[in-house]
Amino acid sequence: MIEIQAVSQRFDGPSGPVDAIRNVSISVKKGEVFGIIGRSGAGKSTLVRTLNMLNRPTQGHIVLDGQEMTSLNPARLREARRHIGMIFQHFNLLSSRTVRGNVALPLELAGIPKPEINRKVDELLELVDLTALADRYPAQISGGQKQRVGIARALANNPKVLLSDEATSALDPETTKSILELLRKINRELGLTIVLITHQMEVIKQICDRMAVMEAGEVIELGPVLDIFRAPRHPVTRAMIGDVISLDLPKGVLQRVRAQLAQAKEGDAQSHLLRLAFTGSGVEEPLLSEAVRRFDLDFNILHGQIDEIQEQAFGSLAILARGSDEQIEQAKAFMQTRGVTVEELNHVIAVD
Repeated sequence: MIEIQAVSQRFDGPSGPVDAIRNVSISVKKGEVFGIIGRSGAGKSTLVRTLNMLNRPTQGHIVLDGQEMTSLNPARLREARRHIGMIFQHFNLLSSRTVRGNVALPLELAGIPKPEINRKVDELLELVDLTALADRYPAQISGGQKQRVGIARALANNPKVLLSDEATSALDPETTKSILELLRKINRELGLTIVLITHQMEVIKQICDRMAVMEAGEVIELGPVLDIFRAPRHPVTRAMIGDVISLDLPKGVLQRVRAQLAQAKEGDAQSHLLRLAFTGSGVEEPLLSEAVRRFDLDFNILHGQIDEIQEQAFGSLAILARGSDEQIEQAKAFMQTRGVTVEELNHVIAVD
């Protein structure tokens, strides 16, 4: 659906050229919700603006639904942009127009007949649950309601792609959740491809199918959300996931584990600190009990959490396993065959 091919974006800065995006390649599948996350200045908003050519990339290609966007002349580019909806962090509503008037604006600019505009606007207001507020002005509605107006307006021209640039960052958590539920509803009912830019991992966790993590203008991690949560490879990704799901041991637990290991006697069973990540049905299976019985191990559960990602259960568990190296390796292999990601964390409990 969307192919971002070796895209770079360079701007002239006061001290010389600045590379906001460097050699980024991403494929977005038709009908999926794709998240692009990064810290402030990572280049994510610059990247999304290249998708509709608000920023023309310095190099590389943008292909949207088979159409090479970077090669279009101004007239064809204007037509192509009609198939790309955009919602913004600060809503960008016209204060002089009612809710109905804001939603109708793209249709009026496209020269759609008045009866068809009225029908379409009624459908969109019902979709975003704003029918009762149709005649109010932006100053008379809440932030979440304003964003619903922005979403309805972005859908007016029946876009193939919806771009969301930090659309929930100005909203409180409860309102954010309702807006994300609306976007997921739109994605499923309309089959609309959504590219969502955010700095909030909670947003990615709730709605996205796949994700790209950006840092300093580059993509540092890319893949299905569940896979990245289960085994983040880059320290930046791990830190951002840690904002919503604890991946590291609390300091007090870590100190107690180190104290226990410091008191261990020579000849005692080896201790391994393991982090286990479960998804789906694996959360409900008694894998630890089975591993203890099969391989004659002692397991001490230190820290754990069960959450939900993309309507699937996700569990993260830190355990201290005691046994011979061979027993530990057998237990790890057994759990991995059952779909559990196993990470050795002995480096964090090393005793000087």
